[in-house]
Amino acid sequence: MTTLKDTLDKEMEEKKNKDFKQLVDDPQYTKIPKIGDIVKGRVITAGRSLIRLDLDGVATGVVRGAELYESAAYSDLKPGDEVEATVVDLDNENGELELSFRAAGHRKAWDNVLALLKDGTIVDVKVKEANQGGLLLVYGTLAGFMPVSQLSPEHYPRVPGGDRARILEKLRGFIGQTLKVKAIDVDEKANKLIFSEKAVWEEEKKSMLSAYKVGDLVDGVISALTDFGAFVKFGEVEGLIHISEIAWQRLDHPRDVLKVGDTMKAQIIQIDGSKIFLSRKRLLDDPWKKVAEKYKVGDVVTGKVLKVNPFGFFVELDQDIHGLVHVSSLGAEPVKDLAAFAKENDIKEFEIITLEPTEHRLGLKFKK
Repeated sequence: MTTLKDTLDKEMEEKKNKDFKQLVDDPQYTKIPKIGDIVKGRVITAGRSLIRLDLDGVATGVVRGAELYESAAYSDLKPGDEVEATVVDLDNENGELELSFRAAGHRKAWDNVLALLKDGTIVDVKVKEANQGGLLLVYGTLAGFMPVSQLSPEHYPRVPGGDRARILEKLRGFIGQTLKVKAIDVDEKANKLIFSEKAVWEEEKKSMLSAYKVGDLVDGVISALTDFGAFVKFGEVEGLIHISEIAWQRLDHPRDVLKVGDTMKAQIIQIDGSKIFLSRKRLLDDPWKKVAEKYKVGDVVTGKVLKVNPFGFFVELDQDIHGLVHVSSLGAEPVKDLAAFAKENDIKEFEIITLEPTEHRLGLKFKK
Protein backbone atom coordinates (compact mmCIF):
# COMPACT_ATOMS: atom_id res chain seq x y z
CA MET A 1 0.00 0.00 0.00
CA THR A 2 1.40 3.39 -1.06
CA THR A 3 1.61 5.88 1.77
CA LEU A 4 1.48 9.67 1.57
CA LYS A 5 5.20 9.75 2.38
CA ASP A 6 6.02 7.45 -0.55
CA THR A 7 4.04 9.69 -2.91
CA LEU A 8 5.80 12.84 -1.66
CA ASP A 9 9.22 11.19 -1.94
CA LYS A 10 8.49 10.15 -5.55
CA GLU A 11 7.36 13.66 -6.48
CA MET A 12 10.53 15.14 -4.92
CA GLU A 13 12.75 12.72 -6.89
CA GLU A 14 10.98 13.54 -10.16
CA LYS A 15 11.39 17.28 -9.47
CA LYS A 16 15.11 16.81 -8.76
CA ASN A 17 15.57 14.91 -12.04
CA LYS A 18 13.65 17.57 -13.93
CA ASP A 19 15.68 20.38 -12.37
CA PHE A 20 18.94 18.57 -13.22
CA LYS A 21 17.85 18.14 -16.87
CA GLN A 22 16.97 21.84 -17.10
CA LEU A 23 20.36 22.66 -15.61
CA VAL A 24 22.16 20.50 -18.20
CA ASP A 25 20.10 21.92 -21.05
CA ASP A 26 20.78 25.52 -19.95
CA PRO A 27 23.16 27.10 -22.57
CA GLN A 28 25.01 28.79 -19.72
CA TYR A 29 26.26 25.37 -18.62
CA THR A 30 26.95 23.85 -22.03
CA LYS A 31 29.66 26.39 -22.87
CA ILE A 32 32.35 24.50 -20.98
CA PRO A 33 35.13 24.28 -23.63
CA LYS A 34 36.92 21.19 -24.87
CA ILE A 35 40.55 20.68 -25.87
CA GLY A 36 41.07 22.21 -29.32
CA ASP A 37 38.26 24.74 -28.99
CA ILE A 38 39.00 28.37 -29.81
CA VAL A 39 37.60 30.51 -26.97
CA LYS A 40 37.20 34.23 -26.41
CA GLY A 41 38.32 35.70 -23.12
CA ARG A 42 38.94 38.98 -21.33
CA VAL A 43 42.35 39.67 -19.84
CA ILE A 44 42.31 39.65 -16.03
CA THR A 45 46.03 40.06 -15.45
CA ALA A 46 48.92 40.46 -17.90
CA GLY A 47 52.53 39.84 -16.96
CA ARG A 48 55.75 39.06 -18.79
CA SER A 49 55.43 35.32 -18.21
CA LEU A 50 51.69 34.72 -17.76
CA ILE A 51 48.37 36.12 -18.93
CA ARG A 52 45.17 35.12 -17.15
CA LEU A 53 41.82 35.23 -18.99
CA ASP A 54 38.20 35.17 -17.85
CA LEU A 55 36.12 33.01 -20.20
CA ASP A 56 32.64 34.51 -19.76
CA GLY A 57 32.60 33.52 -16.12
CA VAL A 58 32.55 29.83 -17.08
CA ALA A 59 36.23 29.24 -16.40
CA THR A 60 39.62 30.88 -15.98
CA GLY A 61 42.47 30.15 -18.37
CA VAL A 62 46.15 31.03 -18.58
CA VAL A 63 48.61 31.56 -21.44
CA ARG A 64 52.31 31.35 -20.63
CA GLY A 65 55.66 30.67 -22.21
CA ALA A 66 57.68 31.97 -25.12
CA GLU A 67 54.68 32.79 -27.31
CA LEU A 68 53.89 35.78 -25.06
CA TYR A 69 56.92 37.69 -26.33
CA GLU A 70 57.23 36.14 -29.80
CA SER A 71 54.64 38.61 -31.08
CA ALA A 72 54.04 42.24 -30.18
CA ALA A 73 50.31 41.55 -30.50
CA TYR A 74 50.44 39.57 -27.24
CA SER A 75 53.21 41.33 -25.36
CA ASP A 76 51.18 44.56 -25.18
CA LEU A 77 47.96 43.07 -23.78
CA LYS A 78 46.42 44.75 -20.73
CA PRO A 79 43.49 43.99 -18.38
CA GLY A 80 40.13 44.31 -20.13
CA ASP A 81 41.43 43.41 -23.62
CA GLU A 82 39.52 40.70 -25.48
CA VAL A 83 41.52 37.95 -27.19
CA GLU A 84 41.12 34.47 -28.66
CA ALA A 85 43.05 31.40 -27.58
CA THR A 86 42.97 27.64 -28.09
CA VAL A 87 42.33 25.22 -25.21
CA VAL A 88 45.32 22.86 -24.90
CA ASP A 89 44.59 21.42 -21.41
CA LEU A 90 41.42 21.36 -19.30
CA ASP A 91 43.06 21.26 -15.88
CA ASN A 92 46.56 22.52 -15.10
CA GLU A 93 48.27 22.37 -11.71
CA ASN A 94 46.08 25.23 -10.45
CA GLY A 95 42.79 23.87 -11.78
CA GLU A 96 42.72 26.39 -14.66
CA LEU A 97 42.43 25.90 -18.41
CA GLU A 98 45.77 25.93 -20.22
CA LEU A 99 45.48 28.10 -23.34
CA SER A 100 47.60 29.01 -26.37
CA PHE A 101 47.53 32.14 -28.51
CA ARG A 102 49.80 30.53 -31.11
CA ALA A 103 47.53 27.51 -31.64
CA ALA A 104 44.52 29.79 -32.05
CA GLY A 105 46.39 31.80 -34.67
CA HIS A 106 47.37 28.60 -36.47
CA ARG A 107 43.78 27.38 -36.44
CA LYS A 108 42.47 30.69 -37.77
CA ALA A 109 45.19 30.74 -40.44
CA TRP A 110 43.97 27.40 -41.86
CA ASP A 111 40.36 28.57 -41.68
CA ASN A 112 41.45 31.64 -43.61
CA VAL A 113 43.11 29.71 -46.45
CA LEU A 114 40.09 27.41 -46.71
CA ALA A 115 38.01 30.55 -47.24
CA LEU A 116 40.52 31.70 -49.89
CA LEU A 117 40.12 28.39 -51.71
CA LYS A 118 36.33 28.59 -51.60
CA ASP A 119 36.13 32.22 -52.73
CA GLY A 120 39.00 32.15 -55.24
CA THR A 121 40.56 35.18 -53.57
CA ILE A 122 43.85 36.52 -54.94
CA VAL A 123 46.50 37.10 -52.24
CA ASP A 124 50.14 38.15 -51.98
CA VAL A 125 52.70 35.57 -50.88
CA LYS A 126 56.44 35.85 -50.39
CA VAL A 127 58.92 33.42 -51.93
CA LYS A 128 61.14 31.98 -49.21
CA GLU A 129 63.09 29.29 -51.06
CA ALA A 130 63.17 27.26 -54.28
CA ASN A 131 63.82 23.68 -55.27
CA GLN A 132 63.69 21.83 -58.58
CA GLY A 133 59.97 21.19 -58.12
CA GLY A 134 58.90 24.78 -57.49
CA LEU A 135 58.79 27.64 -54.98
CA LEU A 136 58.42 27.52 -51.18
CA LEU A 137 56.08 30.31 -50.09
CA VAL A 138 55.04 32.06 -46.90
CA TYR A 139 51.46 33.22 -46.32
CA GLY A 140 50.97 34.72 -42.87
CA THR A 141 52.12 32.06 -40.41
CA LEU A 142 51.72 29.19 -42.90
CA ALA A 143 54.19 27.67 -45.33
CA GLY A 144 52.94 26.88 -48.83
CA PHE A 145 54.27 25.53 -52.11
CA MET A 146 53.85 26.40 -55.77
CA PRO A 147 54.86 23.73 -58.34
CA VAL A 148 56.72 24.92 -61.42
CA SER A 149 53.66 24.03 -63.49
CA GLN A 150 51.61 26.62 -61.56
CA LEU A 151 53.84 29.58 -62.44
CA SER A 152 52.44 32.11 -64.89
CA PRO A 153 53.73 31.93 -68.49
CA GLU A 154 55.72 35.09 -67.78
CA HIS A 155 57.63 33.42 -64.94
CA TYR A 156 57.77 29.83 -66.21
CA PRO A 157 61.45 28.79 -66.54
CA ARG A 158 61.77 27.90 -70.22
CA VAL A 159 65.11 26.20 -70.49
CA PRO A 160 66.25 24.42 -73.68
CA GLY A 161 66.61 20.71 -73.05
CA GLY A 162 64.98 21.01 -69.61
CA ASP A 163 68.35 21.43 -67.85
CA ARG A 164 67.49 21.03 -64.14
CA ALA A 165 70.40 23.10 -62.87
CA ARG A 166 69.38 26.05 -65.06
CA ILE A 167 65.72 25.67 -64.07
CA LEU A 168 66.68 25.78 -60.38
CA GLU A 169 68.86 28.83 -61.04
CA LYS A 170 65.92 30.65 -62.61
CA LEU A 171 63.59 29.64 -59.77
CA ARG A 172 66.02 30.94 -57.14
CA GLY A 173 65.79 34.32 -58.81
CA PHE A 174 62.29 34.64 -57.30
CA ILE A 175 63.48 34.33 -53.68
CA GLY A 176 62.40 37.41 -51.72
CA GLN A 177 59.83 38.45 -54.33
CA THR A 178 56.11 38.84 -53.68
CA LEU A 179 53.74 37.06 -56.07
CA LYS A 180 49.99 37.25 -56.56
CA VAL A 181 48.45 33.78 -56.26
CA LYS A 182 45.33 31.74 -55.55
CA ALA A 183 45.05 28.77 -53.19
CA ILE A 184 44.19 25.64 -55.22
CA ASP A 185 44.67 22.83 -52.67
CA VAL A 186 44.28 23.08 -48.88
CA ASP A 187 44.61 20.11 -46.52
CA GLU A 188 45.37 20.96 -42.89
CA LYS A 189 45.72 17.33 -41.77
CA ALA A 190 48.35 16.69 -44.44
CA ASN A 191 49.85 20.15 -43.81
CA LYS A 192 49.46 20.84 -47.53
CA LEU A 193 48.92 24.31 -48.94
CA ILE A 194 49.33 24.67 -52.72
CA PHE A 195 49.20 28.01 -54.50
CA SER A 196 48.94 28.90 -58.19
CA GLU A 197 50.12 32.00 -60.00
CA LYS A 198 48.86 30.56 -63.28
CA ALA A 199 45.28 30.59 -61.94
CA VAL A 200 45.56 34.36 -61.40
CA TRP A 201 47.02 34.79 -64.88
CA GLU A 202 44.21 32.72 -66.40
CA GLU A 203 41.58 34.86 -64.69
CA GLU A 204 43.21 38.07 -65.89
CA LYS A 205 43.57 36.78 -69.44
CA LYS A 206 39.96 35.67 -69.88
CA SER A 207 38.79 39.13 -70.91
CA MET A 208 41.81 39.57 -73.20
CA LEU A 209 41.27 36.21 -74.91
CA SER A 210 37.64 37.07 -75.61
CA ALA A 211 38.93 39.50 -78.25
CA TYR A 212 40.34 36.61 -80.33
CA LYS A 213 38.81 33.71 -82.23
CA VAL A 214 40.04 30.71 -84.20
CA GLY A 215 41.18 31.78 -87.66
CA ASP A 216 42.42 35.22 -86.61
CA LEU A 217 45.83 36.32 -87.89
CA VAL A 218 48.17 37.92 -85.35
CA ASP A 219 51.54 39.67 -85.54
CA GLY A 220 53.86 38.73 -82.71
CA VAL A 221 57.39 38.29 -81.42
CA ILE A 222 58.98 34.96 -80.51
CA SER A 223 59.49 35.08 -76.74
CA ALA A 224 60.94 31.61 -76.15
CA LEU A 225 61.94 28.37 -77.89
CA THR A 226 61.58 24.89 -76.42
CA ASP A 227 62.03 21.35 -77.72
CA PHE A 228 58.29 21.15 -78.44
CA GLY A 229 57.67 24.54 -80.03
CA ALA A 230 57.88 28.33 -79.98
CA PHE A 231 56.07 30.82 -77.75
CA VAL A 232 54.84 33.95 -79.50
CA LYS A 233 53.74 37.09 -77.68
CA PHE A 234 51.17 39.36 -79.30
CA GLY A 235 49.64 42.22 -77.32
CA GLU A 236 49.29 41.06 -73.71
CA VAL A 237 48.74 37.45 -74.78
CA GLU A 238 51.16 34.61 -75.47
CA GLY A 239 50.47 31.60 -77.67
CA LEU A 240 52.27 28.39 -78.57
CA ILE A 241 53.27 27.19 -82.02
CA HIS A 242 53.85 23.46 -81.72
CA ILE A 243 56.91 22.24 -83.61
CA SER A 244 54.63 20.43 -86.06
CA GLU A 245 52.97 23.77 -86.95
CA ILE A 246 56.17 25.74 -87.60
CA ALA A 247 57.06 24.45 -91.07
CA TRP A 248 55.88 21.89 -93.59
CA GLN A 249 59.17 20.01 -93.44
CA ARG A 250 60.30 17.95 -90.47
CA LEU A 251 62.30 19.90 -87.84
CA ASP A 252 64.60 18.57 -85.14
CA HIS A 253 64.17 21.78 -83.13
CA PRO A 254 62.35 25.11 -83.64
CA ARG A 255 65.71 26.91 -83.67
CA ASP A 256 66.35 25.30 -87.07
CA VAL A 257 64.18 28.04 -88.60
CA LEU A 258 63.35 30.48 -85.77
CA LYS A 259 65.12 32.50 -83.08
CA VAL A 260 63.99 34.50 -80.04
CA GLY A 261 63.15 38.08 -81.00
CA ASP A 262 61.97 37.24 -84.52
CA THR A 263 58.77 39.01 -85.57
CA MET A 264 56.26 36.84 -87.38
CA LYS A 265 52.67 36.40 -88.47
CA ALA A 266 50.71 33.41 -87.24
CA GLN A 267 47.17 32.05 -87.32
CA ILE A 268 45.11 31.07 -84.26
CA ILE A 269 44.10 27.43 -84.72
CA GLN A 270 42.78 26.60 -81.23
CA ILE A 271 41.70 28.38 -78.03
CA ASP A 272 41.51 26.11 -74.98
CA GLY A 273 40.61 27.99 -71.81
CA SER A 274 43.50 30.38 -71.26
CA LYS A 275 45.71 28.70 -73.88
CA ILE A 276 46.09 29.84 -77.46
CA PHE A 277 47.63 27.59 -80.10
CA LEU A 278 49.06 29.07 -83.28
CA SER A 279 50.32 27.94 -86.67
CA ARG A 280 53.01 29.43 -88.86
CA LYS A 281 53.07 26.81 -91.58
CA ARG A 282 49.39 27.29 -92.50
CA LEU A 283 50.29 30.74 -93.77
CA LEU A 284 52.99 29.27 -96.01
CA ASP A 285 52.44 27.58 -99.36
CA ASP A 286 52.13 23.84 -98.92
CA PRO A 287 54.97 22.42 -101.04
CA TRP A 288 53.27 19.02 -101.07
CA LYS A 289 50.52 20.39 -103.33
CA LYS A 290 53.02 20.51 -106.19
CA VAL A 291 55.25 17.60 -105.17
CA ALA A 292 53.89 15.42 -108.00
CA GLU A 293 55.27 17.97 -110.48
CA LYS A 294 58.79 17.39 -109.11
CA TYR A 295 58.85 13.73 -108.06
CA LYS A 296 57.28 10.48 -109.26
CA VAL A 297 57.32 6.90 -108.04
CA GLY A 298 60.33 5.16 -109.59
CA ASP A 299 62.44 8.31 -109.81
CA VAL A 300 66.05 8.01 -108.64
CA VAL A 301 66.95 11.06 -106.55
CA THR A 302 69.87 12.33 -104.51
CA GLY A 303 69.21 13.16 -100.87
CA LYS A 304 70.88 13.94 -97.56
CA VAL A 305 70.35 11.74 -94.49
CA LEU A 306 69.07 14.08 -91.77
CA LYS A 307 68.42 11.64 -88.95
CA VAL A 308 68.72 7.94 -88.19
CA ASN A 309 66.01 6.37 -86.03
CA PRO A 310 65.37 2.72 -85.06
CA PHE A 311 62.61 2.60 -87.69
CA GLY A 312 64.58 4.17 -90.53
CA PHE A 313 66.28 7.18 -92.14
CA PHE A 314 64.84 10.68 -92.61
CA VAL A 315 66.09 12.06 -95.91
CA GLU A 316 66.04 15.63 -97.26
CA LEU A 317 65.36 15.73 -101.00
CA ASP A 318 65.13 19.52 -101.08
CA GLN A 319 64.43 22.36 -98.65
CA ASP A 320 60.72 21.55 -98.45
CA ILE A 321 60.33 17.84 -99.17
CA HIS A 322 61.60 15.11 -96.87
CA GLY A 323 61.19 11.36 -97.24
CA LEU A 324 61.63 8.20 -95.16
CA VAL A 325 63.60 5.02 -95.79
CA HIS A 326 61.79 2.52 -93.58
CA VAL A 327 63.81 -0.38 -92.12
CA SER A 328 61.43 -2.80 -93.82
CA SER A 329 62.92 -1.77 -97.17
CA LEU A 330 66.44 -2.78 -96.11
CA GLY A 331 65.88 -6.51 -96.42
CA ALA A 332 63.93 -9.50 -95.14
CA GLU A 333 66.19 -10.02 -92.13
CA PRO A 334 66.17 -7.61 -89.12
CA VAL A 335 68.89 -4.98 -89.42
CA LYS A 336 71.15 -4.76 -86.37
CA ASP A 337 73.44 -1.97 -87.57
CA LEU A 338 71.74 0.87 -89.45
CA ALA A 339 75.05 2.72 -89.66
CA ALA A 340 76.19 0.09 -92.16
CA PHE A 341 73.72 1.64 -94.64
CA ALA A 342 74.17 5.35 -93.89
CA LYS A 343 74.98 7.93 -91.25
CA GLU A 344 73.64 11.42 -90.61
CA ASN A 345 74.73 13.97 -93.28
CA ASP A 346 75.59 11.23 -95.79
CA ILE A 347 74.63 12.06 -99.39
CA LYS A 348 73.10 9.02 -101.09
CA GLU A 349 71.02 8.00 -104.07
CA PHE A 350 67.48 6.79 -103.39
CA GLU A 351 64.53 5.46 -105.33
CA ILE A 352 61.04 6.82 -104.66
CA ILE A 353 58.74 3.88 -103.87
CA THR A 354 55.61 5.67 -102.58
CA LEU A 355 54.21 9.19 -102.90
CA GLU A 356 51.18 10.42 -100.91
CA PRO A 357 50.90 14.23 -101.27
CA THR A 358 47.71 14.61 -99.18
CA GLU A 359 49.33 12.72 -96.30
CA HIS A 360 52.68 14.51 -96.74
CA ARG A 361 54.47 11.19 -97.07
CA LEU A 362 57.18 10.06 -99.47
CA GLY A 363 58.72 6.60 -99.20
CA LEU A 364 62.26 5.83 -100.31
CA LYS A 365 64.70 2.96 -100.55
CA PHE A 366 68.45 2.97 -101.02
CA LYS A 367 69.46 2.72 -104.68
CA LYS A 368 71.48 -0.42 -105.21
